[in-house]
Amino acid sequence: MKKHRIYDTDPYLLPYKEVIDHRTERISTLRDYLSRDGSLSKGMNNHLYYGLHRTENGGWVFREWAPNATRMYLVGDFNNWQKSPAYALHPVGSGNWEITLDEFFVRHGDLYKLFVEWPGGGGERIPAYVTRAVQDPDTKVFSAQVWDPQKPYVWKKKTPKPAKNPLIYECHIGMSSEREEVASFDSFRKEVLPRVKKLGYNTLQIMALQEHPYYGSFGYQVSNFYALSSRFGTPEQFKALVDAAHGLGISVVMDIVHSHSVSNELEGLGKFDGHEDLYFYPGERGRHPAWGSRCFDYGKDEVRNFLLSNLKFWLEEYHLDGFRFDGVTSMLYWDHGLGRDFVGYEPYFDGGVDENAIDYLALANMLIRELRPDAITIAEDVSGLAGLAAPFEEGGIGFGFRMAMGIADHWIKWIKEKSDWDWSPGEMWYELTNKRADERTVSYAECHDQALVGDKTLIFRLIDKEMYTAMNCGSRNDVVNRGVALHKMIRLATAATCGGGYLNFMGNEFGHPEWIDFPREGNSWSFKYARRQWSLADSPFLRYSKLNAFDGEMIRLLKKTDVLTETPECLMADESKKVLIFKRKNHIFAFNFHPTESFFGYGFECPDGVWGEIFNTDRVEFDGFGRYEPGETHCTLLEKRGNDKSVSRLYLYLPCRTAIVLEKLKK
Repeated sequence: MKKHRIYDTDPYLLPYKEVIDHRTERISTLRDYLSRDGSLSKGMNNHLYYGLHRTENGGWVFREWAPNATRMYLVGDFNNWQKSPAYALHPVGSGNWEITLDEFFVRHGDLYKLFVEWPGGGGERIPAYVTRAVQDPDTKVFSAQVWDPQKPYVWKKKTPKPAKNPLIYECHIGMSSEREEVASFDSFRKEVLPRVKKLGYNTLQIMALQEHPYYGSFGYQVSNFYALSSRFGTPEQFKALVDAAHGLGISVVMDIVHSHSVSNELEGLGKFDGHEDLYFYPGERGRHPAWGSRCFDYGKDEVRNFLLSNLKFWLEEYHLDGFRFDGVTSMLYWDHGLGRDFVGYEPYFDGGVDENAIDYLALANMLIRELRPDAITIAEDVSGLAGLAAPFEEGGIGFGFRMAMGIADHWIKWIKEKSDWDWSPGEMWYELTNKRADERTVSYAECHDQALVGDKTLIFRLIDKEMYTAMNCGSRNDVVNRGVALHKMIRLATAATCGGGYLNFMGNEFGHPEWIDFPREGNSWSFKYARRQWSLADSPFLRYSKLNAFDGEMIRLLKKTDVLTETPECLMADESKKVLIFKRKNHIFAFNFHPTESFFGYGFECPDGVWGEIFNTDRVEFDGFGRYEPGETHCTLLEKRGNDKSVSRLYLYLPCRTAIVLEKLKK
């Protein structure tokens, strides 16, 4: 049976049928061209050829691609950083350079670089395929480091099958400690991972793993694409973290940056062999006007293979379970989507699309699926490109999920621009569920973006300065009461309507106060705001602990009920009473967003049966007022309509600023 295409189910795509089909054919041809023995993954092994590797006789071989170079040397601790003939590389064709060395020439822990000469110039460079780079604590200069430990890490735990509905805990290793420091893989494994397990999240999404010169970039200005950031620890320590997560049944997804590269020349790929366009588009097309970074030339074979092999390296070397691709919108459009409103489908198919990037992203998903058929792939895209998270066979690009980025923006808009009295349940429902039927999405009320300095987290927008004086459990401050109630309702509404996956950023589950501000000159290089204050969540005397308890129970509810496997259905969006009620699987979620009014006997149509309370936001242990009767059951009533038809209706008590979850009970 022939599979349907994305334009078969979406008539608005029919005018672009020819473009969609041509994309599919072009990508298929490119896949065949890049494959070996019918396998794309077998053809992507740049990381096994380039860089520094042990040979069968115990020596070393090093290779680099630099077609504009005239001479090239290895310089480092082993030769006093001098251009020695004994460490000179020789050309082997196609722009490749190579050197073989006896075992004693290079040792584990040695620092080294390349010295590349080209017509009219030359300079030190860090190898493009380096797997470890370290920063001198005094000079702040990065160098490559030979990494060949005597005892390689031995994996201990079986890799779990990633959840079909990922409940994602987005995290940053460096800022995961309460201490004012750059935290380590080891400290995260010991101190934070147990928290993630206790909360119930089944997926870790880790930021800033690729090496980056500037810590404050949040890891998004990458210099060394194959190198695990050494500021957090060693490769073995990261493997131990992944292993421990797997042992707890938690999958590990990497936040990977293939959308651009830092422009630095000493640390990154900039003018690696004297040419600006070795890895990047020539001219202005190769420069990102907003990020000050370089844009990859996805149409060049060597660049495409560099990036595809990079994915294979991270999957196989660190046993990762998938990737969240950063900056996909920037990749997809020549103008990077800057200042553009994507209205209608025309922008997805006109001359403003970088078809090379389309090809690369589709191939990336194919490669990942070959290596890990159950891998998680998530696209960060604000443009809504049709087909981005649809299967390739149906005319899509092949991502498993796309980020539902507009939801967080709308929560901020509603909180910032409207009084509670003006919130619209209908608008809320539309924005929470406005997703393509052929795609799955990851929803979130806030991610790391909303926590950065200059912005505000949801809890800060809701409570503001009262967080400093009225977050003790004895306080009944009205501002805090409102903020705590809405914080819970917003998260439950977002998670319960998600398109298959839900995400929370580290610490936001308990309403972490203040913002994230990495050490920089403007704050005297302070770590005060680049950490997580776990003690707030652990204190039984503070209201943060109640929010933390709520989040854990909410996540467990989503897992236990398995509601995310079915599509939500709206039962009521009452504008005057600010009530939103929807059904998902055999559960009803009822929200009363009204600031002051509670409703007794609020009726609405729903499937016939007996419904029992299994969760509500107003529980005392969640810092609520305990206005619901725990475990109370509700029976539907059959009522006659004017046309002599009977309808089933349920009547509930809905206190103000609360939500309740009901489960259909077996008769």
